[in-house]
Amino acid sequence: MAEKTSVSVAIVGSGGAGVLTTGAMLLEAACKAGWNGLMTRSVGPQIRGGEAAALVRLATQPVECLADNVDLLVGIDWVSAQRFEGEIALAPGSIVISDPSAGPPPPVLAPAGTRIIELPLAQLTKANPTWRANMIALGAAARLLGLDDEALRQIIKLHFEAKGAGVVNASVEATRAGGDSVAAVAGAFRLAPPQSANGKRWLITGNEATGLGAVRGGVRFAAAYPITPASEILEWLAPNLPKVGGTLVQAEDELASINMIIGASYGGVPSITATSGPGLSLMIEARGLATAAEIPIVVVDVMRGGPSTGIPTKSEQTDLNIAVYGLHGEAPHLVIAPQSVTDCLLSTQWATFLAEMLQAPAIVLSDQALGQTQVAVSRPADISFIGKRLCATEIAAPYKRYALGGSGVSPMAIPGTRGGQYTADGLTHTERGIPTSGAREHGAQLDKRCDKIERYDYGALWATLEGDGEIAVMTWGSLTGVAREAIARARADGIAVRLIAPRLLLPTRPVEMAAALHGVKRLLVVEQSHSAQFHRFLRAHYTLPQETSVLYRPGPLPIRPSEIYRQLTRGESL
Repeated sequence: MAEKTSVSVAIVGSGGAGVLTTGAMLLEAACKAGWNGLMTRSVGPQIRGGEAAALVRLATQPVECLADNVDLLVGIDWVSAQRFEGEIALAPGSIVISDPSAGPPPPVLAPAGTRIIELPLAQLTKANPTWRANMIALGAAARLLGLDDEALRQIIKLHFEAKGAGVVNASVEATRAGGDSVAAVAGAFRLAPPQSANGKRWLITGNEATGLGAVRGGVRFAAAYPITPASEILEWLAPNLPKVGGTLVQAEDELASINMIIGASYGGVPSITATSGPGLSLMIEARGLATAAEIPIVVVDVMRGGPSTGIPTKSEQTDLNIAVYGLHGEAPHLVIAPQSVTDCLLSTQWATFLAEMLQAPAIVLSDQALGQTQVAVSRPADISFIGKRLCATEIAAPYKRYALGGSGVSPMAIPGTRGGQYTADGLTHTERGIPTSGAREHGAQLDKRCDKIERYDYGALWATLEGDGEIAVMTWGSLTGVAREAIARARADGIAVRLIAPRLLLPTRPVEMAAALHGVKRLLVVEQSHSAQFHRFLRAHYTLPQETSVLYRPGPLPIRPSEIYRQLTRGESL
């Protein structure tokens, strides 16, 4: 039996059947055993009921995206499972585990060439009332993967110890029965042994990493209104901010949230809010206020399918336009897009640093695919930078809060500083903050706010640049890992391909981008939107190679590595 270096598992069932718990425990047990991996979720918008799927990939090497196909599909039940058509792709040789009492799996999830293995979940749970069907399914999946029973037992104890020994023992028995039910299955696949015997891994989601990045960046106040798929940022910050002397407030809506963080930051406390597309729309006016008053704030937008309520539980990269252009007047600001779950930590910490250093609003443009994906990885490296706001301390009258000249970043007086009184509002103002309608002052302050952001040296963090060659893939956000995997396949075929993935979307970096594109003759732009927003943005601000094509579509269907790979290797113009 050939061992595999990467195995993909999908667990499906109706909401409330324990699907996501099963997937999370499978990932945790694999992490405990020393493997790398990730789990993302695909659910309907219902609070309970509807469809649910846990999509897990386990590997001997770190992985950043789901694979092209699912090797093992476990159906706890098939209620509404047909809604996953296109999201869960099986290939000849894939195994489907199905309870015969639940009827056959939907044809879209069991195409020709797949192998169906019957697992009598209903029968086993009826004979053993303390067993749960999802625990039996977990045991079956773990056994087929060759996962160590002891690692699984430890994870079960960790999850259910608070419910008592009876629940722990019943769950262990159920997983053992599930494993025994498939022990004799011929042709099952197994993961190769982990490359490291050290099973210590971080289990972290993108939203949790975002919260950690904010705290490491110096944020000590958060205000937000819960919204899918950003709520886990607040759930992580709520218990953790007080540990470092900070505070979180659940506001009554998104308008209150952003105005609260503007007020806290005006008072000298680095501040953050988190939302999704509908909330970002409501925050437009206040973001303009923060720009005009030069008050640093961080707004995290975990994108989802739109417009309007759209598909709250699934991913899309369609808030780019509103993040970049969604302010009235000339309102320069920062837009930073994390490129992986762990990069959510770096990008949020960097965004906080930049906001404080430049006294400007920063948007962290994440998405559901990053925010709600959990990864098993080695601990990310600590990053030392913390933004230090330029504050006015010894003030000689008259205090010019918005003084011109220099870097454009003028000393900001914290309320209570002797001689530092000034008006911070959205009106055009003089250097002292006095409202004016004069054209000269208006132009001067516009230049000040623009120049301080444009002239700043952002260093190498502005983009991820990998490889060389006349062919390049340019993408952003959560598609960076997908593109990286496709490029690795192309390189294995002897095709030189470079990766260009901007992390800093705004302000644009025309000089740096020109250098990144130097020598590129064929460019493939990859994005998840209906109207190719990213490509249009690139065309508006950069000079692209003449031979440029775009691979794009909206969510919720993911773009897979094989699609990018086929574009790169078809041997003709892109």
